[in-house]
Amino acid sequence: MKKFGVEIAVGIFIIAGLLCLAYISIYLGKINLLGMGNNTYEVKAIFSSATGLKKDTDIKIAGVNVGIVTSITLDNYEAVVAMKIRNDIELQDDCIASINTMGLLGDAYVEISPGGSDVIIEPGGMIRETVPPVDLKKLIGNIAFGKVE
Repeated sequence: MKKFGVEIAVGIFIIAGLLCLAYISIYLGKINLLGMGNNTYEVKAIFSSATGLKKDTDIKIAGVNVGIVTSITLDNYEAVVAMKIRNDIELQDDCIASINTMGLLGDAYVEISPGGSDVIIEPGGMIRETVPPVDLKKLIGNIAFGKVE
């Protein structure tokens, strides 16, 4: 009888561990399970270069994460970046999306600077104003050879 109680305790411990592992995997992996996490809408932006961006790159406003990059495609030699933005964030139609890095050599992210317009971008809409990332190699080359503008 005592052996049966130990087996039950071990079974409960293993099940609890598996449930914790599943929760952490879903939470950290940003997996959309059974409709959870559908509180976003999509917008797109066209950049002349999307250097450093990749799927799941953060979208920030004033340093606060408000979304992620969902895809990057090429259209007419320009990068079309699709982004999922939280529903509670309204983007004005004159906002500016720029690609920045965290520090000098850090990961890239998209920074959205709010606009002043009363017109809000609809889901599926386009951010019209974009700023591509700074080309660090080109900048250093210009400084080294005295071609700073």
